[in-house]
Amino acid sequence: MATHLPYPTHPTGPAGGALRHAHWWQRKWVRYGALITLLALSGLVILALVREETGTEGFLVGLGLAVLPVPLLIAAFRWLDRVEPGPWRNLLFSFAWGACAAALIAIVANSFATRWIATATADPSGADTLGATVIAPVVEESAKAAAVLLVFLFRRRDFTGIVDGVVIAGVTATGFAFTENILYLGTAFGTDQLTGGSGIASVTAATFFVRIIMSPFAHPLFTVLTGIGFGIAALSGDRQRWRRVLLPLAGLLLAMGMHAMWNGSTTFGPYGFFAVYAAIMVPAFGLLTWMVVWTRQRELRTVREELPAYAVAGWLTPGEPFALASMRARRLARQYARRHAGKRAAREVAQYEAYATSLAFLRHRGRRGRAGADFVVRERELLQELWRRREIARPALDHAARVTAPPWPAHGTYGVHGVHGTYGAHGTYGAHGTHGYPAQPAYPGAAPYPAYNPYRS
Repeated sequence: MATHLPYPTHPTGPAGGALRHAHWWQRKWVRYGALITLLALSGLVILALVREETGTEGFLVGLGLAVLPVPLLIAAFRWLDRVEPGPWRNLLFSFAWGACAAALIAIVANSFATRWIATATADPSGADTLGATVIAPVVEESAKAAAVLLVFLFRRRDFTGIVDGVVIAGVTATGFAFTENILYLGTAFGTDQLTGGSGIASVTAATFFVRIIMSPFAHPLFTVLTGIGFGIAALSGDRQRWRRVLLPLAGLLLAMGMHAMWNGSTTFGPYGFFAVYAAIMVPAFGLLTWMVVWTRQRELRTVREELPAYAVAGWLTPGEPFALASMRARRLARQYARRHAGKRAAREVAQYEAYATSLAFLRHRGRRGRAGADFVVRERELLQELWRRREIARPALDHAARVTAPPWPAHGTYGVHGVHGTYGAHGTYGAHGTHGYPAQPAYPGAAPYPAYNPYRS
C-alpha cells in the first residue's frame, strides 16, 4: 500500500537539544561509560577465570590458536554488510559483549546449573550431558541474544533489516566462540602436558581440528538464527507489535534447538557428531549463506528502485542511482576518488554511498508504511549529509556509472515503478547526459517532487 511521503525542500537537520534538560543518567556519556565499565569488568573476570582453568602457558597457547578464525569471520560478516555498512562501534560492542559479558554469564551459569544437577541427582556424568545439551544452549544463546536486543533497541537507526541482524548476531557469536575456544584449547594443552601427548595425536590437535578447522562457524550459525528473527522484526511496521516480539523469540528458540542438537551429537553413537555435521550443520550453513547473499542483492535492488526519486528532485545526478546500486561501481568510485584526491576523498565517497543507501532504505520503508515518526527528520539528515559531500562524490560516481553502464540502445530508458526516463545521449550515464523524468510522483500516492532545489548551486 502506497503511503504519502512528505518531501523536504529545505532540509535543516534534526532539532537539537532534546536531552538538554534530561536527567544525568539519560546522558549519552553516562550510558557509554556504564557500558564500557561493564564490559571491561566482565573481560577482567573472564580473563582471570580462563587463566585459572588453563594456566598461564595453556592460556597463551589457547589464545594464539583461538584468534586464527576471528579475522576471517569478521571479514565475512563485514562483506555481507557492505551495501549499508553499520558503524564499527556496533561491531566492537557486539564482539566485546560476546567475548566478555556473554562468556562470563555462560561460564558462571553453566557451572552452577551443572553442579546443582549433579548434587540433586548424584549422577555427575548425567549432569554433564544434561548441562551440555539443555542448559548450555539456553544460557549461551540467551546471553548472546542480549547483544542483538541492545543494538535493536538503542541503535535502531543502524538496525534496519535481516543483514543487520545477521551481522550483529554473527559478530557477537564470533566473540563468544573466541573466548570459549581459548578455554577449550588451553585445557586441552594442559591435558597434553600431563599425559605427554604430542603431535597430531594430541588432545590439542584434535580440539583444534574440530573447533577451528571443522566448525569455526558453529556459534555464529546458531546465533544468526536469532539475528534473522530480529531482522525480520525490524522490517515490520509499528502496528505489527506481535511480529516484533514473536519473531525474535522464534529465532532464539531455533538457535537453542540447533545448538542443543550440535552439543548432543556426541551422544548419538560413535558417528553421531559427523552425521549431525554432514546432515544438518553444513546444509544449514549453506542455506543461510544463500539467504543472506540473496538479501544483500535485494538491498541493491531497493537502492536502484528508490534513489531515482531523488534524482528527479535534483538531489542526485542521473547516473548515481545506477552506480550506487552496483558494488563494482561503488568500488570504482572510491578508487577514482583515492587516485585523484587522496584517501580522505575516498572515505568521503564511502560515506556518501552509505548515506545514500540509508536514504533508499528509509524511503522504501516509508512507501510501505513502515517508517517511524522521525521519517522527515531522518530524511533531511541524510540529504544534508549527501549534499555536503556532493563536490567530491559526484565526479567519482559519475565516472563509475559511465565505466560500468550496460550497453543501452540509442535512446535507452531506465524505469522505476513504471516511470521511464532517458539517461543521456546514446544511453550513456554522466554529467553531460540528459534525463527525462517527469516531475510527477514515482509511485501512486507519493508526494509531488519539488520543482527546484534550494541547495543547487
